[in-house]
Amino acid sequence: MRWGLAVMACGLIMMTGCSGGSSSSQPSGPAPTQPPVANAGGPYTGTVGTPVTFSGSASTDPQGQTLTYQWDFGDGVKGTVVSPTHTYPQVAGVTSSVYTVSLIVTDTSGLNSQASTKATIQGVPLLTDAALTGVVTTGSKPIVGAHVYMFAANNAGYGQTSVNLLSLTETGTSDSLGAYVQTDSFGRFTMTGTYTCTAGQQLYLYSLGGNSGAGANASAALLAVIGSCPSSSGPAIAVTVNEVSTVAAAYAMAPFATDAIHVSSSGTPLALVGIANAFANAANLATLSTGVALATTPAGNGAVPRTEINSLADALEPCVDRGINPAVDSCVLLFTNALSGGFTGTVPAETATAAINIAHNPGVNVTSVFNLPGASPAYTPALGAAPNDFTVAITYSGGGLNGPRGVAIDGAGNAWVTNGAGNSVTKLSSAGAVLSGTTGYTTGGLNSPYGIAFDGTGNAWIANSGNNSVSEFSSSGAVLSGSGGFNVGGLNGPRGIAIDGAGNVWVANFGGNSVTKLSSAGAAASGSPYTAGLNQPYGIAIDGSGNAWIANFGTNSVAKLNSIGVAAGGSPFTGGALASPLGVAADSAGNVWLANTTGASVTKLSQAGAVLSGTTGYAAGGIGSPYGIAIDGSGNTWVANQTPYNLTELSSTGSLLSGSGYYASSGLNSPTAVAIDGSGDAWVANNTGSSVSEFIGVAPPVITPIAAGLPASFTADGTSKLGTQP
Repeated sequence: MRWGLAVMACGLIMMTGCSGGSSSSQPSGPAPTQPPVANAGGPYTGTVGTPVTFSGSASTDPQGQTLTYQWDFGDGVKGTVVSPTHTYPQVAGVTSSVYTVSLIVTDTSGLNSQASTKATIQGVPLLTDAALTGVVTTGSKPIVGAHVYMFAANNAGYGQTSVNLLSLTETGTSDSLGAYVQTDSFGRFTMTGTYTCTAGQQLYLYSLGGNSGAGANASAALLAVIGSCPSSSGPAIAVTVNEVSTVAAAYAMAPFATDAIHVSSSGTPLALVGIANAFANAANLATLSTGVALATTPAGNGAVPRTEINSLADALEPCVDRGINPAVDSCVLLFTNALSGGFTGTVPAETATAAINIAHNPGVNVTSVFNLPGASPAYTPALGAAPNDFTVAITYSGGGLNGPRGVAIDGAGNAWVTNGAGNSVTKLSSAGAVLSGTTGYTTGGLNSPYGIAFDGTGNAWIANSGNNSVSEFSSSGAVLSGSGGFNVGGLNGPRGIAIDGAGNVWVANFGGNSVTKLSSAGAAASGSPYTAGLNQPYGIAIDGSGNAWIANFGTNSVAKLNSIGVAAGGSPFTGGALASPLGVAADSAGNVWLANTTGASVTKLSQAGAVLSGTTGYAAGGIGSPYGIAIDGSGNTWVANQTPYNLTELSSTGSLLSGSGYYASSGLNSPTAVAIDGSGDAWVANNTGSSVSEFIGVAPPVITPIAAGLPASFTADGTSKLGTQP
């Protein structure tokens, strides 16, 4: 009150000639810091498949401080620069989509504000059908009178019924599943003029019933994947629908299929990318026109397990063609060994769903399925004995693959592999085709690269142990970090690398017993490198609270640092059988999972560092010298075991899901890393084999890249969308 009176008095004096002497009675101190003002620009318009440029340049800060930018384009993809570009995908069945685009700007004082705008994106028009003809056979026999349906995956949510694309007006025939065409006396059918699809829709054929010579068989059901909606201006499509095409379709579609007529996704942009890539996998397993299993992928660099595909087809054939062995009910034998839940669940009513169930549970009843009675194999060459499991894995080579150490998946479903022995990075498409040339990417300071991770803009960040640097590449392979990479912030023998929700890059320095934090521009953060509780750190993961979890190989422990590098209470954490941990992954609940290389086990810790996996960890399922670890879209954990060259799958509670033990493939050779993609495939880096194995359709699809599952604003309990379906 006295201050107020003094001001009033000075005011009166000033009116009569008071000078500045009164200023000493006014309060002093800095003016309060004001938050920045975000401006997302817009509204924006664009077209599917064409980059849209956004601008936050009109954002301001009252103090003139430097701003950082966090964009959310409304389709699950993020950006971290002032004027990013983003390309929206086609949403099946939708001609125009409106996305809410948000921008958070943060100044150097840590204050932020948010603004939103709209982006209206035009789709592509409906396409009339391409000419399609086909034949339905079992072995070499035609199936007469089968109902053949054209279905599209439903993108209204997981578990939805597939969409029938045939027109009753055109076909003139319909049943409880909708319109269909019927095979003639030679098993032939045509769909010219009978369907209309939308660009981006994923199509498949479903044949049900018919007669292969032993009478009508309602249990005979076969599949064939067409893939993306074809244009009427494209070439005519020829299809052979048989047991081989069914196996190829079942494994390709398995992550999105409940059964043969329930194939669907959530319809988010990331999910649409994932399901499109999944459908494309079928063409890597069998030739659509002939229904013959492939030995090599169409790109020429992938070894396909043809004998296994043929053996699975042979297991289906006695039920499809019930005339093979009329004394035995082959369908009952097949169906009781192909329950929806593996050892439990629903008994399938037809062979296509049985094939999908086997793909869902590839380690269950393997010997029984292999030994199903029938005539001599219709599809050859086939396996001579029952395999360890019925996972279907393609192994890719070439493209500079040389001593692979790390593997990561980008938002388009491409797999990027670091080649420790080749000083390079190889980029493979979702179908395994080499996209980075014959030697891979070799510039930008790559030197004994280990870990790799992607930021929200699709750029790849690679830890180079050989020259203590980090390289950044654009999604097209352009170097963004200069000729020698970023070499700041105390980088020293870097191994693991991870990106947080704000686009910062965290690097575990094995040689420096520290962690480096870089901004999205490659600048070292204040206080970096951080050293609290770190000893030979290797793997690193970020949770929803922005905490970095670092596996300490040297002290059998795991350190937890908050977003500014301060160690959490109790860090580093020990116990739970932690033993030379290398790989580490965070799940949606904020828990962390660690692969214990010398302990032959996996340890799970809570957000607070409490052991959740018991005193001995999870040690079942053939876990041996585990290196890599990853979380799939259902929160299950995948472990790459260097010895004895296999994969283990555990549930979120540590229960063994990989059959009676583990998943194996002849292509696995000293695996060091595993990553799950948005199609439900598991990609494994084979260090000694200089190759990469892709296990088709073996897991629930997950949001990729990993950083896309993290929130831009930290959660208090560490929760996030890590390990969830797109």
